Amino acid sequence: MRVAIVGAGAVGRSIAGELLGNGHTVMLIEKDPRKVRTKSVPGAEWVQADACEVSSLEEAQLATCDVVVAATGDDKANLVVSLLAKTEFAVNRVVARVKDPRNEWLYTEAWGVDVAVSTPRVLAALVEEAVTVGDVVRLMSFRKGAANLVEITLAEDTPWVGRALREVPLPRETVLSAILRGQRVITPTPDEPLEAGDELLFITHAEVEDQLKTVFAPAADGGRTA
Repeated sequence: MRVAIVGAGAVGRSIAGELLGNGHTVMLIEKDPRKVRTKSVPGAEWVQADACEVSSLEEAQLATCDVVVAATGDDKANLVVSLLAKTEFAVNRVVARVKDPRNEWLYTEAWGVDVAVSTPRVLAALVEEAVTVGDVVRLMSFRKGAANLVEITLAEDTPWVGRALREVPLPRETVLSAILRGQRVITPTPDEPLEAGDELLFITHAEVEDQLKTVFAPAADGGRTA
């Protein structure tokens, strides 16, 4: 893909390095000349310009990009860049960084944002994922919250330990995408037996997350009788 990253601070440069390492073409757009450090990401195309100006984005040929990442440290700038990328240049996918979690409610389709990333929220989810057993932990949202990636770590007293996946009554429109067991990543199959401590990764809707929690609760709280 061809990816434009607006904001060449530590976050923007880190994203650029990862994408370049994965074989993508990256263009870094930075307003502050002091942050234009071409040697820090040598494989990227660098553009010094104000990405909140339509003329600057036209000169950078933003319309040729498959993805735009608004990664500045200013929520206002990220929202303006997202809106321009989507409405003026018809960029297929816009990912925006949320600097202040209080502004997260603004990062919607109305502002051209396809995916909003809030570092505090992601870090909190990862902490919960590491220490929570038997509860549903939301790791990520897709398509404005239409679907979520959630994780459940199986407790020892769940009634499904030792039973095959085919026996588990999952809620509607819920897909088990992977099982993490120790250092292994297991592709789910109907005959795969579950083990205590398994981390189950699901794609599901927010409306059925409570149902999912009930399914894997101890028998006294729901569990097998769900």
